[in-house]
Amino acid sequence: MNRSNFVYVTYIRTTPERLWSALTTTDFIRQYWFGMTIESAFTAGSPWQMSFEDGRIADHGEILEADPPRRLVIKWFDEWQPEFKAEGESRCTIEIEPVPDLGQNAVKLSITHSMERADSKFIQAVAGGWPSILANLKSLLETGEIVLHTSKRHE
Repeated sequence: MNRSNFVYVTYIRTTPERLWSALTTTDFIRQYWFGMTIESAFTAGSPWQMSFEDGRIADHGEILEADPPRRLVIKWFDEWQPEFKAEGESRCTIEIEPVPDLGQNAVKLSITHSMERADSKFIQAVAGGWPSILANLKSLLETGEIVLHTSKRHE
C-alpha cells in the first residue's frame, strides 16, 4: 500500500527525561505548541486529545505505545479540517535517544508522522507544522524562551 511520511530529526541539549516531560506535560506543551492543549495519561491505551484555546477539538486519538523516556506512538485523527478528517487515521511516532558523542545532556528527537495513503494532504500539512513546533520546543528547553509566537493552525 502507498504511504505518506514526514520525518523530522533534531538534536536538543537536554536529558531524555526532561524531553519526555516536555512532550507529555500539558502546561509545558501549551508554551511551545501555540497555546494548544494536549490531554492524555500518555500510557498505552489511553485517549489523546488536542484542543484549541477556545476549547474546540483539533485532533484526537489513542496512545498506542508509551516507553518513557524513549518512545511514544500516537494514533492520530484530525477533527478541525474536513478534508483532513476524511483521510482517516495517521500515526505519529516520537523517539528519543541519548547522544553521548555530543556531550552530556544531548538527545536526538525523531518525529515520524505517517498515513497509509499516498499524497496525504494531512501529512503535507503536518510537514509544515512540526518544524515550527519543534523549533519552539528546542528553544524553550535550551534557552527558556520560544522563537515563534503564532501559528496559522488556528485559522
